[in-house]
Amino acid sequence: MKANPDDLLILLAVSRSGKFTTAAQALGLNHTTVSRRIAALEKALGGRVLARAAGGWEVTELGAEAVAVAERIEAAVGTLGAEDHAPDPIAGVVRMTATDGFSAYIAAPAVARLRRIHPGLTVEIITVTRRALQQRSGLDLEVVVGEPQVHRAEAVLLGEYMLGMYASREYLAFHGVPGTVEELTRHQLVYFVDSMLQVDDLDAPRRLVPSMRDGLSSTNVFVHVEATRAGAGIGFLPCFMADRHPDLVRLLPSDFAELLPYWMVLRPDSARRPAVAAVVQALQEETAAHRELLLARH
Repeated sequence: MKANPDDLLILLAVSRSGKFTTAAQALGLNHTTVSRRIAALEKALGGRVLARAAGGWEVTELGAEAVAVAERIEAAVGTLGAEDHAPDPIAGVVRMTATDGFSAYIAAPAVARLRRIHPGLTVEIITVTRRALQQRSGLDLEVVVGEPQVHRAEAVLLGEYMLGMYASREYLAFHGVPGTVEELTRHQLVYFVDSMLQVDDLDAPRRLVPSMRDGLSSTNVFVHVEATRAGAGIGFLPCFMADRHPDLVRLLPSDFAELLPYWMVLRPDSARRPAVAAVVQALQEETAAHRELLLARH
């Protein structure tokens, strides 16, 4: 039995999001249809194309081969109706994942600047805070916190950023300013959901002040910033995000100055594409341009 090209494109959509529901919404289908078409594809190929992973699905080795074929189908369809003149090689879709803060303040302006020169380029940014994937079919590059341990991929150090403890001026006026680490433990922490945190490098608050209780937790760093500004507790925040808000005050900087690296992970086949190479260069340049802000030296 031959694989249905439409089923391959459905698998491609699932590989990009890791979820049937998200793929279904993107394709205008329902969850049941996506599940049924994936089952039909697995029957046609004689093996599993998806395996359960933390928070969703990852492609298997067979699935990665199928996704590669699906990407070629998608690219071929995208050339239909192209104009006769030589096309801009920096075009098409580049798909990446990155943390919330990096996506907003580094990736977004870098892509905007690049697209002014290459309007045929489309970049899809999926915000997520996790380790680098071992199977990254459907993604061209990942930006992660901490040095990744990956196989069959290229890892590049982008730069570093600083995290610190912050509280709002209003919060401090009401609760007092902690002058020592011991006094800090009497306050509640605004940070990641501990049970869902997949990046060991981000465990600093639990390591440095293990007795500090969680007040408000979220998987999204923008929630950390806004909850801290609203007085929900003391937030452990990226300085390049917190320092944008004059109502936030950094606390005990000599005790809490966690320096973490941003790494970029590239699929070898993706790295050879001009569009991906251009995005990589744009991210490197944007990160370098924001170096002082990222390190809280402004």
